[in-house]
Parts: sequence; C-alpha cells; structure tokens
Amino acid sequence: MARHKKFEAQEESDPALDISSLIDVCFLLLIYFLVSSTIKPRETDLGMALPSAQPSDQQPDIEPLFIKLDAAGAIYTGTGNSQQILDTDTGERTLPLLKGQLDMYASAAKAAGSKPLVQIWADGGASQQRVIDILNALAGVGINSVTFTDLVDP
Repeated sequence: MARHKKFEAQEESDPALDISSLIDVCFLLLIYFLVSSTIKPRETDLGMALPSAQPSDQQPDIEPLFIKLDAAGAIYTGTGNSQQILDTDTGERTLPLLKGQLDMYASAAKAAGSKPLVQIWADGGASQQRVIDILNALAGVGINSVTFTDLVDP
C-alpha cells in the first residue's frame, strides 16, 4: 500500500493592505502643493513708514492728501469744499477710484520732487478691513508715508 501523507493546509493570516507606498505618495503630493503654491504678501509686509510718537517741527514739502473713512465705509479725499466721495461700495476691496486719485497725487508729488504724504482719519465705527484696504491701495501706488490723524474740518 502506498503511503498517503496528509498535508495540513497552512492557516492563512488575515489579509492586510500594505500602505507604505500610500504614505510615500501622500508626502509627494504634500511637497508638490507646498512648492507650487503662491505666497501672497501679508499686510505686515507692506513697507509703510508710520509716524513716530514725537511730533516733527518740519513742514512737509507737499500738501498731504487727506483720506476720510466714515462709519458706513465710504471713502472721501480732501477737506472742506474740495472734499469728494470716492468709493462707497464696501464689497469692492480694490478701491479703483481711490487708486486713481492716489496715482495722480503720487505722480504730481514726484514731478514736484517731493515725497507723497497721506493722512488718514478713520471713524471709530469703520471696519478694520476697510482701513487695511486703504493701506493696500497706498502700497499698490507706492506711497509709504502714512499718518493717522484727527478729523480736519468736520
């Protein structure tokens, strides 16, 4: 008689999914998106020359441009009878009318050989985002001398 050997089937362990390559792919995707993303400059990166705490005895070479921001978010330039309203839509963050006015003021100041200076008055009820929008418009035109002031000719 022939000998028959009985082989016992080896017991298989629970099937498992090897995720080591999946982790490598995730890290590669993370590196790709970090390298390919664009970094926007923050508002703190704007090179604004804010005034010091000590008042200056020197008069500026050119008459400063006065910008008024009211509680509703409307932006005015000038004082007294020469005051004109520019941007009233608070949803528009680029401030196209103010940028045009600032561009004309900056080019006139540079033509006169002086440094443009802007004074900003913001109402206490105005949103901080609107003030940041004004500062961004100033930086976009290249004006970096900014002063926050009290209301002139209320």
